[in-house]
Amino acid sequence: MTDPLVQRYLDHVRFEKRLAERTVTLYTLDLEKLARNATLAGVDVQQVQPSHIRRWVAQMHSGGRSARGMALILSGWRGFYAWLGREGLVASNPVVDVRTPKAGKPLPKALAVDEAVQLASFKNESTDPWLEARDAALVELLYGGGLRLAEVTGLDVLASNSARGWVDLQAGEAHVLGKGNKRRIVPVGSQAVLAVQAWLAVRDQGLDQAVQTAQAAQAAQAAEPASPGQATAGAAFVPQPALFIGRNGTRLAAQSVWKRLRARSLQAGLAHPVHPHMLRHSFASHLLQSSSDLRGVQELLGHANISTTQIYTRLDFGHLTKAYDAAHPRARLKPGGST
Repeated sequence: MTDPLVQRYLDHVRFEKRLAERTVTLYTLDLEKLARNATLAGVDVQQVQPSHIRRWVAQMHSGGRSARGMALILSGWRGFYAWLGREGLVASNPVVDVRTPKAGKPLPKALAVDEAVQLASFKNESTDPWLEARDAALVELLYGGGLRLAEVTGLDVLASNSARGWVDLQAGEAHVLGKGNKRRIVPVGSQAVLAVQAWLAVRDQGLDQAVQTAQAAQAAQAAEPASPGQATAGAAFVPQPALFIGRNGTRLAAQSVWKRLRARSLQAGLAHPVHPHMLRHSFASHLLQSSSDLRGVQELLGHANISTTQIYTRLDFGHLTKAYDAAHPRARLKPGGST
């Protein structure tokens, strides 16, 4: 049976605060847990002290509850006691100063070198050549330049004052607008240059028929200027400056890149689907494995703080630890001392 005070609070958030039903359900589960803990401790929910809350947090932690899960539970409890305080039913909030253990910062997911090369070298002979050329160039820039997804989709064909970014094929460089509207120049490899050149060679050939017709009409009108007073029929076709476009001629959306890369990675035989930022992580990790130049990688990635880049040193160390555990005979000692 639900504690009467808990039920009053649930009615309050459901009918007065009008919270979503799923949120109310989660509050119900968390507050029922609070009431059970109070009963087992021999106290009423109004008599719960910070020492009780800390003990229950320790129990959840030892039971394997994640830091995020505990934080959500404490948030629900904190709101409940704040309401009790406003109702004049408790003198203080026992949860207000209780914090959960810090969650470990997860390492970014990166491909092994051979997996990244396998994806970058993959050629899908069975797909549309237009899509194949575009997707191959996308992979090369994401992995070969470590660009963010927004930076890749923001690239234009030509450099201009209004362009967010472009690729200088002659210099082998990508000019991009990163986070905080900071511009940087990133070198891209010869394979990326070749892939972009191959894409540009077919870029305007695979558009929808309607777009091609509009292009042709505009070209014809430009070749034969209208006589004075003659009206121009139809809307003029406005060519997109975007480097990567869809069939309709508009700039390729980020969601489309996610879908295309996910499908391409599985077609290439990788065990798990790849997302764009995974290629950026792979770029950084593989550079650090071979060069150990943390400052250089920071500049290439466009990180404002080197602490953001340092996470890749942890990733590299984790890779070395796994290799040690798998290969070194002293890493596989059993309790009795034998391997």
